[in-house]
Amino acid sequence: MSITFSRFSEYFIAVAKSGSLRKAAEQLFISVSAVHRQIVLAEEELGVALFERLPQGLKLTLAGELLYADLLKWQKEFQLTRIRFDEIQGLNRGNIHIGFISALNDSFVLDSIQDLTQMYPWINMNICIHNSEVISKKIIDAELDFGIILNPQSHHQLEILSFIEIPLGYTLSPSHPLATAEKIYLSDTLSERHIMPSEPLVISEYVHTLYKHHKYTPIQKIECNDIRMMSALIKQNLGIGLMSYMDALPLIKTGELIFKPLHEKGIHRLTIALCVASKRQTTKISKIMINQMIEQIEIIKNQLKVI
Repeated sequence: MSITFSRFSEYFIAVAKSGSLRKAAEQLFISVSAVHRQIVLAEEELGVALFERLPQGLKLTLAGELLYADLLKWQKEFQLTRIRFDEIQGLNRGNIHIGFISALNDSFVLDSIQDLTQMYPWINMNICIHNSEVISKKIIDAELDFGIILNPQSHHQLEILSFIEIPLGYTLSPSHPLATAEKIYLSDTLSERHIMPSEPLVISEYVHTLYKHHKYTPIQKIECNDIRMMSALIKQNLGIGLMSYMDALPLIKTGELIFKPLHEKGIHRLTIALCVASKRQTTKISKIMINQMIEQIEIIKNQLKVI
């Protein structure tokens, strides 16, 4: 975590580590001129040069090295201060009980868990992976602090804090001929081998119902009850698979798979919802994790706008 007392501290450390205004700006997601302005203003105020301007980049002067060492020391001390703050707020101990469907094993949930354990290493977690019905009941019975379920049913004892509608579509290898198609319809896939989900995968019911509704039967198919195996088969260009955007997201991020929403009438999106018990008091640490997950959900919503 960077020091929050001064914008200059964060900028200075980034430049000192990278030896470049441009690289520091890229790491901080700001303009080069903003970094340069902070360095120049600090040098003017302190009355010393902090960097040598060399053809190959920036090098710390003696004064810069002294300041860099002090800032790193202050950064460590500030971490201890944050721990003391956490102790005051009761965040240095405790447990979080969360539940979610197996389709989210490689999703934003994992990112949120990783972030929280890094920020609060003494927090213990109990993670329950089950179907939506079981997760919902455990939330209502106060066995879980919160959970993420699929297609939540109207229930007065559950409160939905955030949700996202996930499209169904074909997942393909980037080298597949259909990967460059602007839109894909069922009729475009007649000659393709279909990698189809089977029970107990939730997506299985949706895919089979859709095909039955359109009286569509793939000539060649491979059925599989594991999303990771399906993705691996598709990645090897052994076929195309109809699944949800969330199922394919881990490999979409890396560019190993391409996702094309299916354009057919009667296609209904899946709804993934973050839920809590409507009348239960949520702990402070649970609220922090919930807010992190809500932020991740909003990011995915923005990604879906361009699909």
